[in-house]
Amino acid sequence: MIDPRQFRELIIKPVLESMGYYSVAAENLLLGTALQESGLRYLKQLGGGPALGVYQMEPATHQDIWINYLNAREDLKYKVLEWHEESMIDPSAMTWNLAYATAMARVHYLRVPEPLPEAHDVMDMAEYWKAHFNTPRGAGTPEEYVANYVAGRGE
Repeated sequence: MIDPRQFRELIIKPVLESMGYYSVAAENLLLGTALQESGLRYLKQLGGGPALGVYQMEPATHQDIWINYLNAREDLKYKVLEWHEESMIDPSAMTWNLAYATAMARVHYLRVPEPLPEAHDVMDMAEYWKAHFNTPRGAGTPEEYVANYVAGRGE
């Protein structure tokens, strides 16, 4: 498992700051998402599913973000590309490039018009994750998110 404190300090925070989308709420939400989705240990979905990286983003979601969101937002597109070469945009990069996976997870949440939850309200973060990342039909629950966040946040 990747140490959650190091992941927060060495990956999440620098990526969000470089993108201009840092907040404690965003940092906590992304850490919670990674802890819930992969336990900060799996880089490919168990059981043969398509999800990739510590955030377990599906390739179809990755492609949709590029086609329908980033391509229409040049400034943000180039901030994401600071973490990955444009000529090599490939969802499989999320398995080995933690910074790129983090940038893509943040962009995924940027597409949501609803503001981020309060930075330290773990249940609200869990419900936000469920509604906007996992989806109502997904297998995860807000209660699992809270348990994984509390157990793994390294605080």
